[in-house]
Amino acid sequence: MTTIAFTPSNNAAPPFTALVVLDGGTYQLAATWNLYREDWYISLYDENNALVVNQPLIGSPDDANIALAPGLFDDVLIFRTSSQSFVVNP
Repeated sequence: MTTIAFTPSNNAAPPFTALVVLDGGTYQLAATWNLYREDWYISLYDENNALVVNQPLIGSPDDANIALAPGLFDDVLIFRTSSQSFVVNP
């Protein structure tokens, strides 16, 4: 299991980025704030900078896992609301 703290910065563009490993491949995770909806959106890009996923950031409670890229990977990427962190479960 890999945990990545969600620490957005107002001085960065996008405000948050991290590298995540899913099914052995490395992907760039980017989170941006949507002013109209007033919530976070995430994007996953592959090693060729091709967009794989773009969707609202949906948080998982402690007793359930809501996959952020369902059906695309065997590894499961979630956002744990209580710890404000992304988690990859192999």
